[in-house]
Amino acid sequence: MKIIVGLGNIGEKYVRNRHNCGFIFLDNFVQQLEKEEGITVKWKEDAKLKAITARVPYKNQILFLAKPTTLMNNSGQAVSKILSFFKEPLENLIVIFDDIDLPLGSVRVKDKGSAGTHNGMKSTIQELGSKEFTRIRIGIESRGELTPEQQDISSYVLSNFTEKEIPALKKSVEEGVEELRKLLSI
Repeated sequence: MKIIVGLGNIGEKYVRNRHNCGFIFLDNFVQQLEKEEGITVKWKEDAKLKAITARVPYKNQILFLAKPTTLMNNSGQAVSKILSFFKEPLENLIVIFDDIDLPLGSVRVKDKGSAGTHNGMKSTIQELGSKEFTRIRIGIESRGELTPEQQDISSYVLSNFTEKEIPALKKSVEEGVEELRKLLSI
């Protein structure tokens, strides 16, 4: 089973935040699967795993999708609990998150690496005790082009995407979903 975790913050006030790219990504992926496969994906809150979860059939395998309910800075608690519960190795984990160090509209897939400035990834790496897992990074940086050049990181990532930024976000999420599909076909 592949475990796919999108990082973000639970709650209506965070829905359109830059920091919610992981949740936005999973929602987009699920919408595509429902449309293409004619399936209905049912999300449910699992307090024990500290996440909103869904099991999804995909090309002769089961995907376990998760959105941590811990808030971003403690995302690793949910990721660790999920891997432990299912006794899955790190090679079956894919984490999707926003990356302020990548240009808006870009996507990067890596099979290991540091957390950079991302607190959700810092928590995940700390809880797992390893950097050796796949991640899909969605670029959100556009300061100086579409947003103010001088802005602190936490207020920036917790701000909503602007109307001008939405097309670039959609492009990167669609590209990221294609990258995920490639990873799932290996």
